[in-house]
Amino acid sequence: MCVTREESDFCVCVCRKTSASQQQFEPTIVVWWDRNRTFALMQKLRRALRAWRAIRRFPEVTRKGVATAFKITPAIRRVRNFGYNPGNLHMFKYMPARGLADPALVVVLHGSGQTATSYAYGAGWMTLADRCGFGLLLPQQKRSNNPHRSFNWFLPRDARRGRGEAASIAQMIKKMADELRVGPERVFITGLSAGGAMTSVMLACYPELFAAGAIIAGLPYGAASNLQEAFRSMLHCPSRSADEWGAELHAAADWYAGPWPRLSVWHGDADKIVNPSNSREILKQWTNVHGFSLRPTLHEIVGGHPREVWLDNDGVELIESYTIRGMAHGAAIATGSGYGFGGPFLFDVGISSSFLIAKFFGLTSRHYIASDKQRASIRRPNILQRGTKFPGRILRRIDIATAFRRIARPKARR
Repeated sequence: MCVTREESDFCVCVCRKTSASQQQFEPTIVVWWDRNRTFALMQKLRRALRAWRAIRRFPEVTRKGVATAFKITPAIRRVRNFGYNPGNLHMFKYMPARGLADPALVVVLHGSGQTATSYAYGAGWMTLADRCGFGLLLPQQKRSNNPHRSFNWFLPRDARRGRGEAASIAQMIKKMADELRVGPERVFITGLSAGGAMTSVMLACYPELFAAGAIIAGLPYGAASNLQEAFRSMLHCPSRSADEWGAELHAAADWYAGPWPRLSVWHGDADKIVNPSNSREILKQWTNVHGFSLRPTLHEIVGGHPREVWLDNDGVELIESYTIRGMAHGAAIATGSGYGFGGPFLFDVGISSSFLIAKFFGLTSRHYIASDKQRASIRRPNILQRGTKFPGRILRRIDIATAFRRIARPKARR
């Protein structure tokens, strides 16, 4: 934090380091006050320090150079005592402000280096929950479990029924499903990257808990049993027959007779972190347990990207697969629709994976289209106006350009 003097006023500028080698900084919070107003000075200083602590806890930087910090809002609450927690995970939940007429629960698993809050907000799941009326369960990994804050989808102690992180997530689901009074037919799960691989684990080990799931840039269940195999599978997933992959699911829940959850698979064809071959192996695995061949029922183009669909005899979509052309490792968002706000591993490709996944889950019947004014207020809220307060539980987007203008603009003399 640096303090500068501008004529008759003072300015506190809270900065974040952008270059470790050159010691470069960029301002993120600017607070002004008159030198004679001591009480107001101390109040604004406390707010600035509180905002700074939030930035250090939830740092995210978008491609447009906008520094953002996603502080847990009052609607997102941490649940400390949810029961059996052998995986030592955090549990957060998000409930929309309005009541749920037809309750449903979506479990959202973040990727490596992300937090539950930053991914749920950045991918648009919180906006969808508000507009469509469903609850969100947001498990979060601890750095003490994994230094990259990745779910340990590749370790047998965490990726088996009744053990480790898989058991912790299952316990969270049972607790929140009881609170919402929803059955398995209204419980869904999705995840990105390591969260996508953990989604494979949960669908394989606890198929009775879910109606459907969505794997984004993930891996098939059983692709690895240690860290070395995990990296090998990420670079190039071993090719197996559909029967071999299907046997992994049957072994994970050998008592389960079906029906198996429906599945949506998403992958960018330019992914260099998790090879796109993983999506094909996932499809082999799930077409096998659903009794399909690998040849889809129909092909179509959605938003310029190919989609494959497998239908049952009644015309119900049991499996779908999106291949996003030219997209690297991450999730597809459409900032123009209001679903998604950009950030690490979130790419604006013109279609929203979160909205289309929610549509596949059957949760968008109550969806409404936001007006341009509402969409603008969601995408670029400005909190650097004079007199703006920084509530301890809320921190929104901060526009760096506005901060620089505030520093450079001299105050009018009376």
